[in-house]
Amino acid sequence: MDITIFNQTIFALASGVGKSGVAVVRISGPHACDALSMLTRKPLPVPRYASRMRLMEINSDELLDDSIVIYFPSPNSFTGEDVVELHIHGGRSVITGVIDALTSIDDLRFAEPGEFTRRAFENDKFDLTSAEGLADLINSETTAQRRQAQRQMAGELGDLYDGWRDRLMRSIALFEAEIDFSDEDLPDNLFDAVGAEIQKLKVEISCHLNDGHKGQNLRDGLYITIIGPPNSGKSTLLNRLSKRDVSIVSEKAGTTRDILEASLELEGYPIVIADTAGIRETNDEIEKEGVSRAQAHAKKSDLKLCVFDGENWPEQDARTLSMVDQNSMIVINKSDLMKEHQTEYIEVSSLTGEGFSSLIQSLTEEVVNRCQMSASPVITRARHRESLETCLKSLDRFETATGAELKAEDLRLSARALGKITGKVGVEDILDIIFAEFCIGK
Repeated sequence: MDITIFNQTIFALASGVGKSGVAVVRISGPHACDALSMLTRKPLPVPRYASRMRLMEINSDELLDDSIVIYFPSPNSFTGEDVVELHIHGGRSVITGVIDALTSIDDLRFAEPGEFTRRAFENDKFDLTSAEGLADLINSETTAQRRQAQRQMAGELGDLYDGWRDRLMRSIALFEAEIDFSDEDLPDNLFDAVGAEIQKLKVEISCHLNDGHKGQNLRDGLYITIIGPPNSGKSTLLNRLSKRDVSIVSEKAGTTRDILEASLELEGYPIVIADTAGIRETNDEIEKEGVSRAQAHAKKSDLKLCVFDGENWPEQDARTLSMVDQNSMIVINKSDLMKEHQTEYIEVSSLTGEGFSSLIQSLTEEVVNRCQMSASPVITRARHRESLETCLKSLDRFETATGAELKAEDLRLSARALGKITGKVGVEDILDIIFAEFCIGK
């Protein structure tokens, strides 16, 4: 995005598309106040107070709407610029009329997705992690996702990374002093103190990285794949868990060919459960592709529900058994037909519902364990993790480097990696990607 466009005034519907009781149109930029004067033919309202004002067509006295207007002067606004919010009636005709009127003003243009938030970032209203928290808040679907997004938007994650970067910058200053004032008599223990500080930082960053991907799991939703032989009741299991008919249930083996997904919420945590084709040898090309997709999804899933047919128990399907690992829960379905019961595994009957309370309890415990928020902020995006790993590698090099110049350079690289997360340095190549996640009007 060309930085020169921030000299322009933008507008958009900020409350979402569709009929509603009230709609909000936001205007931001140097000509926001001029646009309001042209719509109202009145002086500017008192800043930050809701004022009732009539909006008129630009080139006539035709009434567009009787609205509530709020004026936020720069720099005390969401974007840091002059901002005007028009709270209008949410009928399509009213919204269209106001948008058309703003479009007719020469110095205004329609905002791009995320442009209001990007302007707020460019004007130092918040850092990139807070902007990403706002995007996550807009897209949150569960209570836990909302809470995590609010914590990040409030600056918890950015404050953590900025604190680490500040500690690195103080260490860099000592090595710069050694380089620039090598003739001066500097205390030897200064460098010992830096070494101890770098060790502490390495431990803190390593612990932060070793979070089990909880933040990313919560943000994206835990992905669970149901696998097992044909006719073991996988589709019925998915339908009962999702409380709706997602999969076709049939006694004919090989009915499920593609991946069928259902989004659920357990204790406020989001999950996606996928039904897959039964694992078996087959000459049917379509079913063979379904089996291949099932195996691929199982490998990349966060958790597997390995379903065995209780009617055949204790005989176990070898192909399904070979896919059981530490990321698996074993479920024996058709418990009503079992001749020999087990206490070691979860027994259910997808037909009668028997054992489902135990399955859901176990599943919930597993999901909470993998997603539950901690007292400390957690990594929520892959780009954060990548930069932190780069930072840690530079700190490792620092410990083996010889000479103040090389050590200072490794510290500078580690500080730069942290700065890329919050947007303090070197982020121009990713800004368009980050803010494209936002909807128009935000």
